[in-house]
Amino acid sequence: MIIGVPKEIKNNENRVALTPAGVSEMKKHGHTVYVQATAGLGSGFGDDEYANAGAVVLGTIEEVYAIAEMIIKVKEPIASEYPLIKKDQLLFTYFHFASSEPLTHAMLEKGAVCLAYETVEKTDRSLPLLVPMSEVAGRMAIQQGAKYLEKPLKGRGILLGGVPGVPPAKVLVLGGGIVGTQAAKMAAGLGAQVTIMDLSLPRLRYLDDIMPANVNTEMSNHYNITKAIATADLIVGAVLIPGAKAPHLITRDMLKLMRPGTVVVDVAVDQGGCIETCTPTTHENPTFIIDDIVHYCVANMPGAVPYTSTLALTNATLPYAVQLANKGWEKACNENKELKKGLNIANGKILYKGVAEAWNLPFNEEIVLANA
Repeated sequence: MIIGVPKEIKNNENRVALTPAGVSEMKKHGHTVYVQATAGLGSGFGDDEYANAGAVVLGTIEEVYAIAEMIIKVKEPIASEYPLIKKDQLLFTYFHFASSEPLTHAMLEKGAVCLAYETVEKTDRSLPLLVPMSEVAGRMAIQQGAKYLEKPLKGRGILLGGVPGVPPAKVLVLGGGIVGTQAAKMAAGLGAQVTIMDLSLPRLRYLDDIMPANVNTEMSNHYNITKAIATADLIVGAVLIPGAKAPHLITRDMLKLMRPGTVVVDVAVDQGGCIETCTPTTHENPTFIIDDIVHYCVANMPGAVPYTSTLALTNATLPYAVQLANKGWEKACNENKELKKGLNIANGKILYKGVAEAWNLPFNEEIVLANA
């Protein structure tokens, strides 16, 4: 198969979808890999490393899209890439269709095959291609939140861990999944007083067992959230409903219950956000203020630490990418139910229920895999 790796052009996105080691693995299986010049530079991989691994380095993104049967990316195509996508071209990347109606319609109209990292799902319902970036984002949420609590950045002026004789900051984490768990661990390690909320009692029991003494668990409901936000210094939105929009757990009118300078970090913003006032921001302009509340809503948080993120992501995606290249998407999805769950759009149809529901579009529960 002919594989293309374009340079990511989303604002301050420095990750790359395939490392030189990944190129070498693809070559071992007999595939041809084209990499756009400087695609790996932000992650610390030069063009010469790709060439030495067996890739052909092309000068422009147009050349990569034109020649490739499968495009491997990190983030969803942006508007300037839409015209480059060909009918029946396989795109393997994070899409988050439920947060972008224009992207959904564009991919339907192009007739592309869109296999989304975020909905590849194991039989135990875990999301293997979302986990590594969720781990990074959860830890970064605290790193960024601690920074924006500083007064020059319009925060409350609180040191997350406090000092002897001065209490630490209070951190509220909404959601006890991968993001929430990593955020709570990071905040606890810095000495903050942490509360983590979730709807699942078994999950709360598990978290209560593994977390240090400065982490409390609480059932997630409107009453408890309303009470907690009144004293929280940093709030992390870590809610995920795979492939679907995140619910709004904190609404606009709830902001007035918070103290001025409180920081909210909505990691769920690429799925619509679990804080109503959050809209996607970029690493270039990461925050905005509403009602004296600092909002950090960067949709590609791991892009700020591209070396770590690229290695973590490609460790997870490469085995699936190899299957797709070896067998073609239809046979690979027929034989691997995890990959089949990743099919969001194909043949001009929506194949993932959460995406269809998000935009009130027809849902096709099954697809005929002609070459299976």
